[in-house]
Amino acid sequence: MHDRDFMVPGKSVALAENGMAATSHPQATLAAVEILKAGGTAVDAAIAAVALQCVIDPHMTGIGGDCFALYAPAGGRMVSYNGSGRSPRAATLDAYLVKGWTAIPDDSVHAVTVPGAVDTWCKLNSEHGRLGLDRILAPAIEAAENGFTIPPRVAHDWQRYASRVAAHADAAAQFLPGGQSPVTGDRLSNPTLGRTLRRIAKEGRTAFYEGDVADDMVATLKALGGLHSADDFASFACEATEPISAGYRDHVLMECPPNGQGLAALIMARLLDGFDLADPALSEVDRIHLLAEATKEAYRQRDALIADPAAMTVSVEEVLSDANIKTLLSRISLDKASQAASPDMPIHRDTVYVSVVDRDGNAVSLINSLFFAFGSGIYARKAGVLMQNRGTGFSLAPGHPNAIAPAKRPFHTIIPALVCKDGRTVCSLGVMGGQYQATGHAHILSQVLDRGLDIQAASDQPRSFFTDGAISLETTIPDAVRAGLEARGHRTRWADEPLGGCQAIWIDHDRGVLWGASDHRKDGIALGY
Repeated sequence: MHDRDFMVPGKSVALAENGMAATSHPQATLAAVEILKAGGTAVDAAIAAVALQCVIDPHMTGIGGDCFALYAPAGGRMVSYNGSGRSPRAATLDAYLVKGWTAIPDDSVHAVTVPGAVDTWCKLNSEHGRLGLDRILAPAIEAAENGFTIPPRVAHDWQRYASRVAAHADAAAQFLPGGQSPVTGDRLSNPTLGRTLRRIAKEGRTAFYEGDVADDMVATLKALGGLHSADDFASFACEATEPISAGYRDHVLMECPPNGQGLAALIMARLLDGFDLADPALSEVDRIHLLAEATKEAYRQRDALIADPAAMTVSVEEVLSDANIKTLLSRISLDKASQAASPDMPIHRDTVYVSVVDRDGNAVSLINSLFFAFGSGIYARKAGVLMQNRGTGFSLAPGHPNAIAPAKRPFHTIIPALVCKDGRTVCSLGVMGGQYQATGHAHILSQVLDRGLDIQAASDQPRSFFTDGAISLETTIPDAVRAGLEARGHRTRWADEPLGGCQAIWIDHDRGVLWGASDHRKDGIALGY
């Protein structure tokens, strides 16, 4: 295992034996650990953490968003949960084409799909929880009703994306008090959201998808020209599915099946498995180059093929077949950049990811998002719910498998992951950051399995991402590396903000130790007991 240089700024990997949580917000991690210590399962703790972040990280996530999860019971069968909402039943492709649109605007009411997070939490808790929702949602309710303090990265993002709620009077009144973004150290509350959370804690999913809360969401959307109905909300149900997987070295990367982009991460794992990235002779230029080339091939496949599974025209097995991977590998040169179109999807960076392992060895990898910062910016005032804009992920190209249609799930960027070896779960992993997430999974996996870094050191490494026609480089990457990439034909640019946010827990079965990581690019911590 790689030793950390304690003269260099950074943080040590977190270590624990009885349970651990890793989130992007210190209070969320603390809430999760307290649930674990109170006898809650990994699932109970993950829900407590993410529900709290829906209150205290409102630009990143909310109960008006979607959720995906992978759950690995100790010694049991892994299961995937698809908690992504559908378009309204009245939504047809023609309804948008007559507007002359080539894409659904990210601030439009037509970008709002039914929120899937709350039903997903309730299903996870009923199937894999030990504590009641009243105990699990207590930290979120407390923060909403009595207030919370804004940490640095949250304040930074809040100010950067304030315009997304400024255009909506009800949202601006809640999220821009006095017309200003809160700054580090400010306190804020949302008692209306607290009231809705109390109802969910008492009544479960029906408190959100039926009755007054649902009525307010539907009325708010209809007032803006939305096609949503009460039945669209009442009929939503999270689906349990089989995870999909691909080998990398002597490990197996597990992802949720489409409509998420986990398939792209698996394509990248298979492509990079075709190169010896453990070779000490490889330079950082080589590694970034190969990651960019694998990204181009995987994302081209992603944008053409991934959709609601009911609408996909090829199977996951075909995409990951030896024949297809061989064809994609043939396009990758070790010394020359290939040409590739930019991802045909809207860019966003706003999500929260939670990793938890409990004392029994159960692991959960869970991700929750509004899509863009503050989602659509549309706020159901009486319910206290900020609505997501996940429908922006639909295509408006006739004949495309991801083209919008009634009651259809859009392409999703948010992806939790698990890693297995010899039939046992060894890592719960997620990398927040919109489009970057599939590349982020491949990058972290390579840093651990090829370079021998611990999970925190792997997260600390400088990142790069091929997107929008060029490799975006974090500013911690040396000028000489950038020059080397350009010499191979890559266009490059310096990233204007950090790439992604990793949270992860590595499980050392031999010694009974959990190794936790929380990205320095966010405010969070990994903590166990």
